Amino acid sequence: MSQLLRGPTAADVLPKIPSNAVAQSSRSFTPGQVLASPVFWLMYVMFVAISASGLMATAQLAPIAKDFGIDKTVLFLGASLLNVALIVDSVLNGLARPFFGAVSDKIGREATMAIAFAIGAASYGLLAQFGSSPWSFVLLGGLIFFTWGEIFSLFPSTCTDTFGPKYATTNAALLYTAKGTSAFLVPLANVLKNGTGGWGAVFMIAAAANLIVVALALFALKPLRTRLMRG
Repeated sequence: MSQLLRGPTAADVLPKIPSNAVAQSSRSFTPGQVLASPVFWLMYVMFVAISASGLMATAQLAPIAKDFGIDKTVLFLGASLLNVALIVDSVLNGLARPFFGAVSDKIGREATMAIAFAIGAASYGLLAQFGSSPWSFVLLGGLIFFTWGEIFSLFPSTCTDTFGPKYATTNAALLYTAKGTSAFLVPLANVLKNGTGGWGAVFMIAAAANLIVVALALFALKPLRTRLMRG
């Protein structure tokens, strides 16, 4: 009865926010402010690292298969290994975006990045060991494309979460230029492969890059974004 006499409290009127809601900035940063933010440049470096490894896999898929001696393998219904691999890679690369986007809406951006890029690191490592098996090549290559394709959904959303909605398109476009930057690193894979005589070192560096980004997501990006949005 006393509750009714007092009327509704603030807790009754305000919308209930789930405990696992993704943190979003209440302030909109201008592009100039974004470019002056260390958080933006941290995301930029992370984007470059993952994008470079993914673009390398895209550009070198046929040479890698050839060096493994499986490029001429007929794998399924008369289709060659490369044809099957390209289809699987493209499908998984596309599915990665809504899948990991939905996961990140539940558990947060950085945690999702950590899961995806840890799987990517393991995939590169396993490809170095078992890539000469045709089906292993297809499946592990598919996992690589699945775990780097999500950068195109997670990084723009993380950018908007951090820097607000007013200039979201411009700010996300600035971050997306990291893909162009990463393309300059792709030819280095050939240099390393020719210098070492195989793709093993290239795969290990790609795996290491993914693991570094996992650590950056959890121990650098997350606290810095939290501090920026609270500030």
